[in-house]
Amino acid sequence: MRVPLYLTGVLVSGFGTTAMWLVSGIWVKSLTGSDALAALTAFALWAPALLGPLLGSLVDRVRRRPLLIAVNLAMAALLPPLLWVDRAERVWLLFVVLVVYGAQGAVHEAAEAALAAGALDGERLGDLNGLRMTVSEGMKLVAPLVAAGLFARYGGGPVALLDAATFAVAAGVFALLRVREGRPVPGRRAPVADGARLLWESAALRPLVLAGGFTMLLAGLNGAAVYAVVDRGLGHAPAYAGVLYAVQGAGSVAAGVVAGPLLRRVPERALAAAGLGLFAVGAAARALPYDAVALGASGLIGVGLPWVLIATMTAVQRHVPADTVGRASGTAHTLVFVPNAVALGLGAGLTALVDVRTLLPLLGFAGAAGAGVLAAARPRPGRVTAP
Repeated sequence: MRVPLYLTGVLVSGFGTTAMWLVSGIWVKSLTGSDALAALTAFALWAPALLGPLLGSLVDRVRRRPLLIAVNLAMAALLPPLLWVDRAERVWLLFVVLVVYGAQGAVHEAAEAALAAGALDGERLGDLNGLRMTVSEGMKLVAPLVAAGLFARYGGGPVALLDAATFAVAAGVFALLRVREGRPVPGRRAPVADGARLLWESAALRPLVLAGGFTMLLAGLNGAAVYAVVDRGLGHAPAYAGVLYAVQGAGSVAAGVVAGPLLRRVPERALAAAGLGLFAVGAAARALPYDAVALGASGLIGVGLPWVLIATMTAVQRHVPADTVGRASGTAHTLVFVPNAVALGLGAGLTALVDVRTLLPLLGFAGAAGAGVLAAARPRPGRVTAP
């Protein structure tokens, strides 16, 4: 597999996706004036993650490169009708597209993981996943500026067309990939049970997936507290949160670059434990009312979170049979990211009840404890066998 070409596809589709995800809430708010409906756009995008095990199992039943081409072309065709969404009564169409968008994202994620696992040796998977994270996070620094400018000048329709164009280009890039894929082997078990079994029965994967879900739970609580940190802790206007997120994004870009070389030298578990430890320090430090500390803490969080995710997903690709990576990665995606969505909702209530100067050190303590448990684990090497 030509890695630069693959990363080009990730970059192009990631740019359009980030732009669309940002604009969807603004679009609904501008048409309806409802904060609740605007917030529901994020739920519409997240909800299909619950179907990760099922969608991942479907990935294992077909060849992955043609699937990636097909889902990108389908989204390129689905987005242009959003030009019709120019009044509050038509917002329902945007929500329908967002749900499909979220489902496509789950399929895309599992298909990419399975394609890479079948085409690359285990040593190179860490490098690819790290670079993929760098590309994705880099787009999150650029795409919001472009999307906000387009929306302010022309509205949501041109952003949807831009996103459609990036999907079409990504389909073309994946079509150019030359990769050998074996004949798919249909799973013999129920999709959810099979994906969960692959993860649970592996002494290497079980602690990593649990740690990933725990980390993203803490990350959701931490994310919900960011505006309280900016307002009550630092005394800035809410827009200052953008500065903290930019520093965090820069940390994530750097984390992706070094993750691959680190995974050639240390086990996935060690990198994940280090990442969770860095996140714990960063989260606790945000309780201090100093700008320099807050910026440094954001950088630590930006490095720590990707290391946990890269280590977990690389381990899934390495430790399960190649013809089951789709269902395993789909299940892992659900188990790791759904806690984040839940915690974002819970965190909004917690920050209203608990002072962030108390909440954030507790998050840091919990993260440090989790990192210690993960570092102490000694999993046996080996791959899980297919059913």
